Amino acid sequence: MSQVSHLARRTAADPVLLVGNPNVGKSVIFGALTKTYVTVSNYPGTTVEITRGRARMLDGMPDIIDTPGTNSLTPQSEDECATRDILLAEPDAVVLQVGDTKNLRRVLYLTAQLAELGRRQMLVLNLQDEARDLGVRVESGELERRLGIPIVPATATRQTGLDAIPRRLPQASRADLLCAYPAAIETAILEIGAALPPELGPARRGVALMLLAGDRTLGEWVRTRLTHAGVELVEARRAGLERALGCSTAIAISRARHRAVSELLREVFHVNRPRSGTASDRIGALSMHPVWGIPFLAVVLLVAYGFVGVFGAGTLVRWMEAGLFGRVVNPAATAIVNRIIPWSWVRDLFVGQYGIITMALTYAIAIVLPVVGTFFIFFGLLEDSGYLPRLAVMVNRVFRTMGLNGKAVLPMVLGLGCDTMATLTTRILPTRKERVLVTFLLALGVPCSAQLGVVLAMLGSMAPLGTFIWAGVVAGTIFGVGWAASRLMPGRGSDFLLEVPPIRVPSVANILIKTAARTEWYLKEAVPLFVLGTLLLFVLNAIGALPRLESLCRPLVVGGLGLPPEAADAFLVGFLRRDYGAAGFFVMRQHGRLDGLQSLVALVVITLFVPCIANVFMMIKERGIRGAVAMVGFIVPFAFAVGAALNWALRALGVRL
Repeated sequence: MSQVSHLARRTAADPVLLVGNPNVGKSVIFGALTKTYVTVSNYPGTTVEITRGRARMLDGMPDIIDTPGTNSLTPQSEDECATRDILLAEPDAVVLQVGDTKNLRRVLYLTAQLAELGRRQMLVLNLQDEARDLGVRVESGELERRLGIPIVPATATRQTGLDAIPRRLPQASRADLLCAYPAAIETAILEIGAALPPELGPARRGVALMLLAGDRTLGEWVRTRLTHAGVELVEARRAGLERALGCSTAIAISRARHRAVSELLREVFHVNRPRSGTASDRIGALSMHPVWGIPFLAVVLLVAYGFVGVFGAGTLVRWMEAGLFGRVVNPAATAIVNRIIPWSWVRDLFVGQYGIITMALTYAIAIVLPVVGTFFIFFGLLEDSGYLPRLAVMVNRVFRTMGLNGKAVLPMVLGLGCDTMATLTTRILPTRKERVLVTFLLALGVPCSAQLGVVLAMLGSMAPLGTFIWAGVVAGTIFGVGWAASRLMPGRGSDFLLEVPPIRVPSVANILIKTAARTEWYLKEAVPLFVLGTLLLFVLNAIGALPRLESLCRPLVVGGLGLPPEAADAFLVGFLRRDYGAAGFFVMRQHGRLDGLQSLVALVVITLFVPCIANVFMMIKERGIRGAVAMVGFIVPFAFAVGAALNWALRALGVRL
């Protein structure tokens, strides 16, 4: 009892590290434990963002750190390196490991490495619902007895099992999962451990194994903590082991860990799948089939078009723009402003042609928000159902032509929600070439949710041929430029390894939570930029610069693209947010200032345009200023060149839309 009380006092003071493999639900558990108090920052020396918050559900409200997903503490990526570094920098922190129940082998492999670092830990076996659907059964009581650490079965998305975490976390201890290494390795561990700083304590065994495995990412850490003789000892012992073992030390260490995990799995992990697949199995297989997967994807896109393009961009926008804002908000705001503000320029600032209320808020709330909201709901359905990884499998062969694989479709699909966040997720791609190429293609031709909704609304107002031409030009441009860039860019691709979860019925609560969070992000990030863009137009118009800009752009906008001069306004604010530019074209189309052909050309150009100023900053952060400038310098003139070529071709062929 006294030991438990002692651990409870320590847990209240020490931070808690959320550690686990990628995509196991750590973020959901983090949200449940912290509620609302969170901060996001880069981990020192990296571009990897970590989330830290106050664990309000735990006694003493300790800090809780959500580390990047990792499969091993011998890192293969910057994310994994950051997790390893956090573990070394926080030796007293309690580790709350989160694992996927149906992939227990991968979970326990990480548990073994945490045990070798001497970490006190607790294990949450998440995704119990998916495990049940697959006939997977884990004897958690027996596993807890063998490991000697608290184990909590949970389904985080349904909030089941999470209430046990505060109660069991004070019992965290070092897992009894020690791997039997060859005698030569054990001897080398002892020798290297003795050369490591004493303050590492029980972590010396784990660090010694990292060094013997040839972990080059520990270079700076080693130079500041080992003497020259210690460094030479590590190199000599590793070289000697590889001669004695006949293989690399890393492989020998990995084999020993897998043997220990396999022995434990035989006792606690059972699979009893029915011979005939369930309905979800058949749907999941159909969605990835090389033939039937195509009409399955077509149905998904048709539903998206109906829900987002017709209902969101049509019905909801009419209710909001013509109804709420057209009949209530804007007339009331105009009357109030005219009554209380005597200065005409201030009145124009709020309710004029380029007014904050009549233009910025009308665009952001009445036109774009209904589209964004319906897209977020639909995107949440795709996420929660497990369809997105299947889409990656479907497009793998096509993406190979661009030097990528199907895994690259995940950040590109996320770009349909937000290109800025999608650029951040390119870190999941293993090679630098893939990360640079996907960042480039995201900026070039993947429209974010706000812009895509406006595009769908405009396409719905013209002949179906317009939709096919727009989609064909944008897709052809992405694949054509991607194909050329993959051959000009040095570097290599990677193998396609992706875990495909089972198809499941989406959780309504989970979708609502995600939609609310994404809508909050839109209101905080996008709406201020809409206001900023409107202020820019207001100032340019007030000083007489807007007509001059239109005059300067006339040869390109009017002569090259065949658009009216005021289209320059939309392109101008498109530099701030591409969807704001699209919204400008939407209003011009509604008011009859663009015909079908002009609308199509405008949509192609604004789609192949720099997404927004926030995405440019993210590109600079991820790819460096030279890389970002090179991408933007290519994309902007290229977008106008494609638009001019399309305008010439459509008029030469006499196409009417």
